[in-house]
Amino acid sequence: MKRVVSIGQCGFDHGQISGLLRREFGVETTAAATLSEAQRAIASAGPALVLVNRKLDIDGGDGLDIIRRLQADEATKDVPVMLVSNYPDAQAEAGTLGAAPGFGKQELSDPATLDKLRPFLG
Repeated sequence: MKRVVSIGQCGFDHGQISGLLRREFGVETTAAATLSEAQRAIASAGPALVLVNRKLDIDGGDGLDIIRRLQADEATKDVPVMLVSNYPDAQAEAGTLGAAPGFGKQELSDPATLDKLRPFLG
């Protein structure tokens, strides 16, 4: 079974995202509140994809900084990552950092979101 690590989502949003991923792709989603939790989850789960919230729920931390740090770490740099954000400028910056085109929470029911996820979750 493929796995996804979701970083920085509030409980409600994590539930919405993990429900979509389970229904559409049959994947298991692990929540991580911080970078260190995410690194442990990535090491143990071997995820097909990492989703990073633009602003971390736990402390308002910067999701783009999380992407930078994941991309700079030898242990996580090859794991595909997407930003979860409705803001086009944040998505553009995530792309320059090496993230795949992401999606916003308001776009969960949009078929284009599934098209973005399909290459990683099939």
